[in-house]
Amino acid sequence: MKILNLYAGIGGNRKLWGDGHQITAVEHNSDIAEVYQDLYPSDKVVVADAHQYLLDNYKEFDFIWSSPPCQSHSQIRYNIGFKADRKYKKVDAKYPDMELYEEILLLQYWYDGVWIVENTIPYYMPLIEGTKMGGHI
Repeated sequence: MKILNLYAGIGGNRKLWGDGHQITAVEHNSDIAEVYQDLYPSDKVVVADAHQYLLDNYKEFDFIWSSPPCQSHSQIRYNIGFKADRKYKKVDAKYPDMELYEEILLLQYWYDGVWIVENTIPYYMPLIEGTKMGGHI
C-alpha cells in the first residue's frame, strides 16, 4: 500500500504501520525530518509544505494520514488561554487555521482512497462532522 503521512513530525502513529508499505512522509522542518528519516530509513521523507504536497500529489496514494497543526482549534488555547486570562489580555484571539477543513473537503470530494484527518476536539462546533469524534483537547 502507498501511504502518505502528512505533518509527519518524528513519526508518531507511523510506528504502528510496520514496514510492509511504501510510505512518503512530509514534514516542513528539516531537522525534524532528519530524525524521522533516522527512525524510518525505508520511508521517503520530503521536506515541504504538507498542505500543498497533498494538493499536488493526493492521487498517487492508497491511504492518506493528515494531522495538521491543532493549536488554533484547541479547547485549551481558548478556554484556558483566552477565556481564563482575558482580563489580563495574555492571549489574543486567533483565527482558526482553516487548512484543516480545506484538506477534509479535498479528500471527501476528490479522493477515492482511504483517508484520515486527525485533529484536536475544537472549542467550537465542528464545521464538518467526522465519522469518529475523539482525540486530545
